[in-house]
Amino acid sequence: MEYLTDVWKLEMTHAATLVAIFWGLYDLLPLLQLYIAETVLGHYRMLFVFSISFSAGLGFLTMSTPPVLAHVTGNCSEYKPECIGHAQRVLLYTALPMIAFGMAVQSKWSCYETVIAERMNGVQLNVYGKAWSWLVYNIVTLIAVLGLPYIKPWSVKFGIPAICTLFATLLFSTTLCSYKRTLKPEGSPLTVFIRVFVAAASKLFYRIPKDPKELFENQDPELYSVPHTRSLRCLDKASIVEPTKPLEEQENNKWRLCRVTEVEMTKAVIRMIPVFMTLIFCGVVFAIGFTYFMAQLSHMNPKVGRLKVPTIVLVWFFKKAQMKCVDFSGDFLDMLHLTKLAPRKFASALGIVISMMLAILSCVTAAKVENRRLGVVREHGLVDKPDETVPMTMFWLLPQFLLLGAFDGVLHTTVLQFFFHESPVPMQRYLPIFVSGVSSVGVLCSVLSVFVVGKISERGGKTNWFQHGLNQSRLDKYYWTLAWLMGVNIVIFVVAAIWYRCNESKLKDEELCGFNEAIDDMPNWTYTYNICGCYNLRITKE
Repeated sequence: MEYLTDVWKLEMTHAATLVAIFWGLYDLLPLLQLYIAETVLGHYRMLFVFSISFSAGLGFLTMSTPPVLAHVTGNCSEYKPECIGHAQRVLLYTALPMIAFGMAVQSKWSCYETVIAERMNGVQLNVYGKAWSWLVYNIVTLIAVLGLPYIKPWSVKFGIPAICTLFATLLFSTTLCSYKRTLKPEGSPLTVFIRVFVAAASKLFYRIPKDPKELFENQDPELYSVPHTRSLRCLDKASIVEPTKPLEEQENNKWRLCRVTEVEMTKAVIRMIPVFMTLIFCGVVFAIGFTYFMAQLSHMNPKVGRLKVPTIVLVWFFKKAQMKCVDFSGDFLDMLHLTKLAPRKFASALGIVISMMLAILSCVTAAKVENRRLGVVREHGLVDKPDETVPMTMFWLLPQFLLLGAFDGVLHTTVLQFFFHESPVPMQRYLPIFVSGVSSVGVLCSVLSVFVVGKISERGGKTNWFQHGLNQSRLDKYYWTLAWLMGVNIVIFVVAAIWYRCNESKLKDEELCGFNEAIDDMPNWTYTYNICGCYNLRITKE
C-alpha cells in the first residue's frame, strides 16, 4: 500500500484493489496448485516451478521502481509518478501475480514437507533438525523485520529479497540431478467431483432405481466406503449400471460410472456450500487488515519517544495474535468436548460465532480510532496534505490489529472442527485450503464492496466516502457498515448451521446407522502453524 500510494500516487481505493487482488490470489491459488501437483507435476516439480515464479516476480517488482530502468526507458530516476513509464507499469502488473503464485505454493500447503519426506526416504526429521529450521527462519525474519524498514530506496528494499530468493532457487535447482526419488503424481480426490457430475450428466434421462443396492459400489473391504443417502438424488445417476453393457467394461470407464462412495463424497461437499457461503463475508472484513489498516499505519507517528519503531511491528503483533488464538481455540474446544460441557459440533459452531463477534469488535474499534485520527487531521490542517505524518502514535491501531488477528485464528480453527467429521476422509487434508479459498473469495469481493458502498454513500449529492487520499475519506463509516453487516452475517450463519446440522443428523439417523462406528476409527487431527506461520492440518491415528 505504501509503495503504491506514496511512489505511484495511486488513489487509495485503486491501491487497495491491487493489494486485495494480490492477497486474494495468494489464498485462492493453492487449491489449483495442489490439484496440479497431485495429477500432473508432482510436489517436487511444482515447488521448483513456482520457486522460479517467485524469484522472477520479485525481480520484476524491483525493476518496476523508477531508478532501475531509468537509463533504458529515458525516464527520470526519482521516486515520483512522472518518472514511471509504461515499462514499469507492465513489470508491476506482471510481478504481482507471479509473486502470489510463488508465495502460495511455498506456504499454503505442505509441499516442502512432502518433498523432504521423499528426500529422507521416510526418515523423520530429528529434534535438532527441526530446531535448526526454526532458528534459521526466526533469525532471517528478525533481520528482515528490523532491517528492511530502515532502508529508504524502494529498489534496494525490493532488491534484497529478490537476490536472496534467486540464490535460494539456484541452490534448490542443484538438486535436480541428484533428486532421483521423485514420487509420481497419484491423482487428486478433486477429480472425483468432476467425474461424478460428468457421469450424472451423461445419464440425465436414466431413471434412478428405487433400491439403492442396485447402484454400483465396489465391495472391496480395503477401499474407503460411505453408505448411500437419500439427499441430492440427481447425482445418484452417476452410479447407475447400464443393463446393455458388460459391468467390467463400464468399470473401466470412470467418467461414465462412479461408485456410490464417490457420489456421497460429492454430496457431502455440496451440503457444506450454504455454510461456506456465510464465510465469504469474513474475507471481506479480513481484507481491511492489509489494505486500509496499512494505509492508516503508514501515515501515523511511528516514534516512541526518540526511538523510531518499524511499522511492521504491528503486523508482527497481528500474526502473534493469530497464532496464539489458533492454539487457544483448539485447546478450548477440546476441553469442552472432553468435559462434555458441549458436543464438539456445537462448540465449533459457537467458536465461529465468537470469531465473527471479534470481527465486529475489530471494525468498531477501527471506526472509533479512525474517527479520532480524522479529528487530529482536521485540527492540524492536514486534510489536503496526504504526505504529512499525522501527529498520532501508530499504537492506537494495535487493538484493531490484535482483534483482527484473533478473529482470523479462531475462525480457521473452528471452521475446520465444524466440518472435519462430516467431510469425506480423502478430502480432510484439503480442508485448510478450502477454508482459505472461501476467505479469499471474500477478499476479492471486498473490491466490489468498496465500489458498492461508495456509490450508495454518494446518493443524494453527498460526498463519496472513498476519496483520492486517506485524509479526505471516511473509512470510519465504512468500518461501521462492515460491523453491522457482519452482525447480519452471524444471523445467516446460525440459520445455515442449524439447517446443516439437522440435515446431517437426519441423514445419519436414517441412512448411516453404522457410520458412527466408522467415525470412532477416524484419525485425530491438530491444527497448528508451521515455522512459516501458515496453517497445517495434522492427521494422526491414536
